[in-house]
Amino acid sequence: MIRKVVAAFLFALSFGLASAYAQEALAPVEARVPYAPGAFVGSDGLTHLAYELHITNFYGDTGSLKPMGLKVFADDAQKPLVVLDANELSRMIRPTPPEHESASILPGKRAVIFVWITLPAETPVPHTLRHRIEFATDKHAVALLDGATVQVSNETPLVIGPPLRGGRWIAHEGPGAAQSHHWGSLVAVNGQLTIPQRYALDLVGLDPVGHAMRAGVKDIQKSTYADWIGYGANVLAVADGVVRSARDGEEEHQPLSPQPEPTSLTTNGLFGNYVVLEVAPGVFASYAHLQRGSLKVRPGDRVHRGQVLAHLGQSGNSAAPHLHFQLSNAATFEGAEGVPYVFDSFDFLGHESEAQLFGQGDPWKAAAIEHRRAQMPLNDVVIQFPSQ
Repeated sequence: MIRKVVAAFLFALSFGLASAYAQEALAPVEARVPYAPGAFVGSDGLTHLAYELHITNFYGDTGSLKPMGLKVFADDAQKPLVVLDANELSRMIRPTPPEHESASILPGKRAVIFVWITLPAETPVPHTLRHRIEFATDKHAVALLDGATVQVSNETPLVIGPPLRGGRWIAHEGPGAAQSHHWGSLVAVNGQLTIPQRYALDLVGLDPVGHAMRAGVKDIQKSTYADWIGYGANVLAVADGVVRSARDGEEEHQPLSPQPEPTSLTTNGLFGNYVVLEVAPGVFASYAHLQRGSLKVRPGDRVHRGQVLAHLGQSGNSAAPHLHFQLSNAATFEGAEGVPYVFDSFDFLGHESEAQLFGQGDPWKAAAIEHRRAQMPLNDVVIQFPSQ
C-alpha cells in the first residue's frame, strides 16, 4: 500500500512538473550582449546604462517568436530593474516593426533590443544584469528566455573638456535615442558587428532663441554656410593626445541638399574631413564633417586640451553644418565600439525639438541655466560650453 501511495505521489509530481514546463518552455533562441555596458551620469543628473541585447530565433522551423515584454534584473534581485511591455519593446527593437504592430522575430533571423536603464537615485551600479522575455509562439504557446547575463563594466567614463568653445549647442541624435542614426546604427564589417556611435553627439549651433539659422533666411532649402549659426566655429581637442588619423580637402555639400549613399561604412566613407585623437590608451575622440581646408593638425602631432584642431563644417555624410563627436575604442570607424564619457563642465538650458530648430511649432524658451559637472548631454538637450 505504501509503495502504491509513493508511486502515485511521484507520478503526480512528475506530471505537474512536466505540465509546468510544457506551459512555459525554454525559448529556442540564442541571446547575448556583445558589448558590456558602462555606467555614466546623464544631463538629467541620473546614472544610466545603455547596451544592446541580440536575440536570434535560431531554428528555421520554429515559427515566428513575438516578445511580449522585457524584464531586466540587477545581480540577485527578484524585483526587476526595468519592465517594458510589448508596445514599449517595439520602440526599442531593430528591425523596427510596422506601425501599430508588435515586434516579431522570424525563423533564422536576429533582432536587437536597445536597452536603456535609468538607475533610481542613490541606487548602486549593478555588477551583473539578467534578462527575462516571454515569447508568444505560432502554436499559441509561451516560450521563456531567462538569462543572457552580462557583466557591467567597472571602468569609469573618461572626463573630457569641451569640443567647442562658448555658444549654444543642441546635442542632436544624442544618447538615449534608440531610433537615432547614431545608437541605432549597427555596422557589420569584416566579421564584426559594432556600434561606433553609441554615445555620439551631433552638435548644432543655436542663436539665443534656439534657431539653427540666422534671422532673415526666407528659403531654408537655399541657405548658405554663412546662414548657419555654428558654421566655422573652432573645434577643440577635448584632452591631451596624439593625432592618429586626419583628412582634409574633401568637398562640402550644400546645406539640406540630398545626400548620396556613403561609399563605405568607414571613416573615409562617412566623416568627410576629420580628426581622430587618441586621448587615453585605447580611447579615441573622433571629430567629423569639418570645414574644408581648416585642419591645423596632421597624423602624429601631439596636441593639448583646448588646442584648435579645425573648424566646424559640412563635409562627408552630413545634411547640415554641425560637429559630429564621439569616443570609441578604435581609431577606425569600422570595428569600433562607442564608449561613454562625460564633459567636465557645461551649462544646461533645457530641451528642444528638431522642429524648433527651424522655428516651427511652439517657440523654444531657454530654461534657467544650470551648471553641470561630469555629465553626458542626453538626446536633444541644449547646452553651453565655457567660453574660456
